[in-house]
Amino acid sequence: MSQDNGLSEKLRRLVETVDAASLLTEPLTSSIHELLRVSAMEIGAREASVLVRDGTTGDLRFLAATGSAAPQLMKVKVPAGKGIAGFVISSGQPMAVANVEQEANFYAEIDKVTGFSTEMLLATPLSYHGEVIGVLEYVNRPGEPPHEPFTPDEMDKAGLFGEAIASLVNAYESAKLFRELGEKVVGAEENFDLGSIREWLEGVRSSSEHREMMDLAILIREIASQGESERALCKEILEAVLKHSRSRDATNFLSL
Repeated sequence: MSQDNGLSEKLRRLVETVDAASLLTEPLTSSIHELLRVSAMEIGAREASVLVRDGTTGDLRFLAATGSAAPQLMKVKVPAGKGIAGFVISSGQPMAVANVEQEANFYAEIDKVTGFSTEMLLATPLSYHGEVIGVLEYVNRPGEPPHEPFTPDEMDKAGLFGEAIASLVNAYESAKLFRELGEKVVGAEENFDLGSIREWLEGVRSSSEHREMMDLAILIREIASQGESERALCKEILEAVLKHSRSRDATNFLSL
């Protein structure tokens, strides 16, 4: 691939950043699923799911879900303004429904597609820095009916879990957006030979330098997951290394 005005170097940096972001955010989906599982048990719900906006259409898609219907849910969307999730994401207000058959906002098409039977539902907005970025839903109660409706206390608990899940969702969506933007940057150059680009990318990703950077990203992720003190120590060490590197570069420059 030709070195057109440093484009090759810029793209290499882009690939490194995207790959590092992918490695650092890889556990996010697992973490969201685990929080859904734990929070559903705590709230006394049978299943749980997270919905987010699907591009700029206003439709909602499922980002994560628990239970046997989860694979089917990943393939369906809630049209803009439809369903309890649509109401919650537009209003920013939580909602608990004891009997969905008596709720006009309920979007029954999802059950028709998945074969799941929604009886009761608790939905709360996922907010990040004041912006509603998704909806957290808890569906049905475990065990045999009759079931008690979701309580105000359980709605409060859902809101607390929603704060943690919202941070994970924001990180996941940001990484996804960054990858898509990276692909558009490459695709925007009409004069690119796609075969050459693929060969060049393979060379970048197979290089020892790139592999070492990805190994370092994994190590940072593992250390950061151990706890607050470990994260603080890791940050302190990395800042010291960066300061030393910059100081060395400045010294080398002055000695020229």
